[in-house]
Amino acid sequence: MFPKTGNKLHSESGEAGLAIMISQALIAELGASHRATKTAMKWTGASERTVKHWLAATHVPKGDHLVSLARHSDEVLRAILVAAGRGHLRIALDLGTVRLKLLELASLLEGG
Repeated sequence: MFPKTGNKLHSESGEAGLAIMISQALIAELGASHRATKTAMKWTGASERTVKHWLAATHVPKGDHLVSLARHSDEVLRAILVAAGRGHLRIALDLGTVRLKLLELASLLEGG
């Protein structure tokens, strides 16, 4: 058997933390089931293998995939804000969620 040679295609150490954060965010939002993989595939158009790498924290979503994940997942958006050193902006997401819940509650109270 020949020894493996060539370049490593794994993420660099700076990206390892982000990979873990994105993985944890996806699992918190979707769970760790096969359905979670299918949902992330639908959101991004990425392959099953690629999404499984994200969930396992071995790779970081890049470019359009990362934007698509943030568009669909508040947890991923929060992780990106924390990784960018802008964690204080997370409160805006929470306030938006609270506002929507209050509007839903007001609608239920008016109808009931």
